[in-house]
Amino acid sequence: MKNVFFYGSLSAFILFGCSETSMNIVGPESDIQAEVVLQTGTSSKEDADYWYSGKAEITSFRLEQARYGEIHEGTAVFVYVTEPFSPVNLTKADTPDSKNISVLKLNQTRKFNTGIYPYSIMTSSFFPFKEGDHSLKISSSSQEWCGHTYMEVNNYQKGHFGVKLDSYFEGESFTESRYIAALLEDDIWTMIRLREDIPTGKVSMYPSLAATRLLHLEYIPYSCNISLKDEGSSSFCTLEYPELDRTLTIEFEQAHPHKIIGWTEKNYSGFGSKRKQLTTTATRMKSINSDYWSKNSLSDSTYRKELNL
Repeated sequence: MKNVFFYGSLSAFILFGCSETSMNIVGPESDIQAEVVLQTGTSSKEDADYWYSGKAEITSFRLEQARYGEIHEGTAVFVYVTEPFSPVNLTKADTPDSKNISVLKLNQTRKFNTGIYPYSIMTSSFFPFKEGDHSLKISSSSQEWCGHTYMEVNNYQKGHFGVKLDSYFEGESFTESRYIAALLEDDIWTMIRLREDIPTGKVSMYPSLAATRLLHLEYIPYSCNISLKDEGSSSFCTLEYPELDRTLTIEFEQAHPHKIIGWTEKNYSGFGSKRKQLTTTATRMKSINSDYWSKNSLSDSTYRKELNL
């Protein structure tokens, strides 16, 4: 794998966008782009045909989320879609440019209630479709009735990440800081899908942005033991953080396109007498491929029923 800023740039894009302006709501990158990716010799035809089909993959999960020393029921949704990314503006590229990089974007959402008040968490990552070490950008926000937080990691300089955090918690917010580059837990989900080489054994790993905020962790690399195993038609990727007493295990399909089946996340939850080790569990309910950005009318709400949402 190579540093993310040394990819061959790709120039032919059909733009993707979520906007109230109908002229901007068109598909993700096209089959023309898939041919360009294939010509580089770095991606399989299976991957190109699947990810550049003009649709996003949407998967819903039944969620049992550990929080405040108890398990709370909710839902999670993963949305994978290819799109052009501007390494200059660190946003989706709305204008064709030779500097744009083709990425596989993952939007992860979690929604659950804690007693009277709700939680809503969303994390977005933008992983280069070919030869990626790290996402070009990862952002995560959390909203609940106490307040909200926003955290962002930018991979804009070789060997370093730019990190910033805005939080309603006193003493947590900070302006942009530089951190040494290391593996990112938020990237593992996409590396699995693209069958990128996931190192095994002891590594340095940044926990996911969502876990960092929920557990109020310092955002630094922690020692992590990674293991991979196959069982039946599934594969399992386990990340174990000894010093955090936290273990994440992701189950995914061995067969292409290696869809996520579910995950478990074991860590301590709660405060004081309620503090105990609990396991968050997510189980896949439904997966569909859809050009969801064009399905925004009242009649399209049937798709939510299909996803059990």
